[in-house]
Amino acid sequence: MNAIAEKVRQEIITAIEKDQLVLPTLPEVALKVREVADDPDADIDKLTGVIGNDAALSARIIRVANSPLLRASRAIEDLRTALMRLGIQYTCNIATGLAMEQMFQATSDLIDMRMREVWSRSSEIAGISHVLCKHYTRLRPDQATLAGLVHKIGVLPILTYAEEHPALLKDSITLDTVIELLQGQLGDLILKTWNFPEEIAHIPSQHMDFARHVPKADYADIVTVAMLQSYSGTKSSMAQVDLSTVTAFARLGLDPDTQAAGSEDLSAEMEAAMALLL
Repeated sequence: MNAIAEKVRQEIITAIEKDQLVLPTLPEVALKVREVADDPDADIDKLTGVIGNDAALSARIIRVANSPLLRASRAIEDLRTALMRLGIQYTCNIATGLAMEQMFQATSDLIDMRMREVWSRSSEIAGISHVLCKHYTRLRPDQATLAGLVHKIGVLPILTYAEEHPALLKDSITLDTVIELLQGQLGDLILKTWNFPEEIAHIPSQHMDFARHVPKADYADIVTVAMLQSYSGTKSSMAQVDLSTVTAFARLGLDPDTQAAGSEDLSAEMEAAMALLL
């Protein structure tokens, strides 16, 4: 690791410890939706009231409810019926994910471009996670989708820091090194601050631990495999990973040599899952 990267890493860690690094906060609509989902007395009408105040989010939730993924027999045109089809928990996770997109924007063009790249890749990984979860585990596809969307959330404060330190912006190799070193730790911290459930609160650090040993498949395994599939065939260092050393494949019952995305049925489903988030 180069000296500049270590210096920046130390600066960011010190800023966190002194509460000087501003961690991203969830958009207000996502906070309200999660509040309703956590309330045992809440019902669909209460959730409809919260989401109904946001026209863009309402339209997207209706589109999700009409997705071929959910194999609906008839088209839904109003929010309340959409929420009844999806259920409170599913809606909560998908709405949180959709609302988060607005966080991945910046004033400087360079940082904005990087943030949009992170979001676009996270959306793809979230779509693959949804399908892997549905076919290879008994876990919840909506939770797997959210896990995919937040797996790189730790990049946000680093890019915000870089925006305020232009020298770092010009040195993309150092910036990439800092991101690699810190995004997992920062991501876990952000999700903990947001009170995310334990099973996805450590996804940012766990999805990069390829030799992890856990008793059975979990959301981190799904995101690990989804991420490696997403980068397969690209020039990224993730495409160079020796998949036989990645323990998550075995827990999902997948052969690392035959990528799940290769099968016709699943690739069509993955397209549909990625379209959910567009």
